[in-house]
Amino acid sequence: MSRTVSSWILSSARNSIVLQGKGRLYSICIPNRNKIKWKLVVSKTCLYPAGSCSLDSAFSLQKAFRHTSTEEEHFSFQLSPSQINDILRAGELSHKILDLNGKNANSVLRFESNQLASNSPMEDRRSAATCLQTAGMMFGVFDGHAGSACAQAVSERLLHYIAVSLMSRQTLEEIELAVEAMKPVRPILQWHKHPNDVEYQEITSQYFENLRVYWQHLLDLDTEPGFSLEEAMICAFKRLDSDISLEVQAPQENELMRNIALQVAFSGATACVAHIDGVHLHVANTGDCRAVLGVREEDGTWSTLPLTRDHNAYDEFEIRRLKREHPRSEEKTLFVNDRLLGILMPSRAFGDVQLKWSKELQHSILENSCDVEALNIYQYVPPNYHTPPYLTAEPEVTYHKLRSKDKFLVIASDGLWEMLSNEKVVKLVAGHLAELNVQKPQLTFKKPVNLGYMHNLLLQRKSKGLASLDQNIATHLIRHAIGSNEYGQVDHEKLAAMLTLPEDLARMYRDDITVTVVYFNSETIENYYRNN
Repeated sequence: MSRTVSSWILSSARNSIVLQGKGRLYSICIPNRNKIKWKLVVSKTCLYPAGSCSLDSAFSLQKAFRHTSTEEEHFSFQLSPSQINDILRAGELSHKILDLNGKNANSVLRFESNQLASNSPMEDRRSAATCLQTAGMMFGVFDGHAGSACAQAVSERLLHYIAVSLMSRQTLEEIELAVEAMKPVRPILQWHKHPNDVEYQEITSQYFENLRVYWQHLLDLDTEPGFSLEEAMICAFKRLDSDISLEVQAPQENELMRNIALQVAFSGATACVAHIDGVHLHVANTGDCRAVLGVREEDGTWSTLPLTRDHNAYDEFEIRRLKREHPRSEEKTLFVNDRLLGILMPSRAFGDVQLKWSKELQHSILENSCDVEALNIYQYVPPNYHTPPYLTAEPEVTYHKLRSKDKFLVIASDGLWEMLSNEKVVKLVAGHLAELNVQKPQLTFKKPVNLGYMHNLLLQRKSKGLASLDQNIATHLIRHAIGSNEYGQVDHEKLAAMLTLPEDLARMYRDDITVTVVYFNSETIENYYRNN
C-alpha cells in the first residue's frame, strides 16, 4: 500500500463523523462498505468478570500489533513478514480424518479453518464436530452482530440440536433414561476445536436442560421422530431460536445467567451449517454466510457450485417472501437503504428479538432487567414497526449428492465474500492444492541414508518455496482477501496496513473473517458409486 493510500486511510478516519450517545460511539462514516450490522464501535463497560469469556484470547496476538486509536501520535503500518504470519496463523485449525488400515470410509478427507478478527472482541464463531450417535460430520460458520453473544451461543448449541433431531426414538429413550438415573450420558458429538475457542461455561447446564426439553418433546410425538435430514435441520434451527427467545423471558435468579440470556437474545447471528454423511451433503443457511463447492471438471478446469443464497435486500426471493408475510401498506418500508426496516442487512438471523417481539414484550423484558446500557443492549424501535416478526431463523436447506469431481467445500462468513468472489475463492483453493502437490518433495532415499543427504533434501524442499507457503488453505484465503492488489497479487504493504488498522478504524475496511474448507475423499466417493 502506498504512503499516499496509508495517509488517506488515517485522514479519512480522523475526519469521520461520529454520533455520541450514552457511553457509546456509533460511527456513521463507513466508506466502501455495503452493509452495517448494528456496529458497536466503543463500549463503556464489560459484562464478564476477569477470567471468563469476555474476550477471545485466541486473538490476543493480533491485538498486540494493532493500534488502539487513529489519534495516536506515532502511527505506523509496518510489520515484518514473520509478524504478519504470526497474526494470520493465530487462529488456524486443521483436522485429518483417521485412515484405519488404509481404508478411510469417510467422504471427508480433512478440513482446515481459520479466523481473523476486525471487531474487538471478534463476533464470528465456528464449529466442527463428528456425530457419535448418528452418522456424519457437521461444520458451521456463525457471523454475529451487535456483539458476539448470539454467535457464541449458536455455535455451542446448534449442532447438538441437529444431532438430537436425527436420533431414533430408541436412542433418545436411552439418553433420557440415563439422565433420569443420573448416569453418564454417552456423548452426542466429538468436537474439533481450536485450543483457544471460548465457551459459556457458566450457562452450560441450562443449555443442556433446554436441549433435554427438546428431546422430550420429540419423544412425546406419537410416532417415531423420523425426520429427513432437511426437516431435522430446519426444526433444529427454529427450535434453538425459539429457546433463545424463551430463555430471556423465563424468571432467572442467577444474575450472570440472566445477563447472558439478555445479550444472546438482543444480539444476533447468521449461520451456515453443512452436514456430510457419505455422498450426502446438506447445507442449511440462515443469513449471509455462504457455502461454495469447488468442482474439477473432466478437462481439468475448475467450476463453482454455490449451495446457498444470501438472505438480504439484494435477493428477489427474500423480498417477495417478506412482502407475502406483511400487509401491502408496508411494502415500501420493509427494506430501507437496502436493510431490513432500515437496520439489518441480513433478512434471516438467530436472536435479534428487537425485530421479532412486539413492542410491549420488549418493553416488559427490558424494564425489569438490570442496566441494559452496561450490557451493551441497543434499544431502538424502527419507525415502521407494525406487524412483527420481521425476521426469521428458518434456514434454506440445499441437498447435493457428492460426485468424485467435487473436491472441496468452502464455508465462510461474509467478511470473506465481500473481498473475494466465489470464482476467485475456488481458483485460490485449486491453485493452492496444485502448488502443494508440485512442491511436495519426492522422498526417494538413496541407501545408505546419511545426515548430509537428508540435509540436501531439506534444502531442496526449502528452495522450492514450501516453507513460505501457507499450509492452511483458510489462511491462504484470508491473506488474499485483505492483502490482494488490483492485479490479484498479495501486496505486503497493504497486508501490513490492514492488519495494523486500529480498532476504531478496522471495521470500516474489513469485517471479521471466518473460513472453513472441507476436502473430500474422491476415492471413497468413487467406491460408493462402484458398490451401488
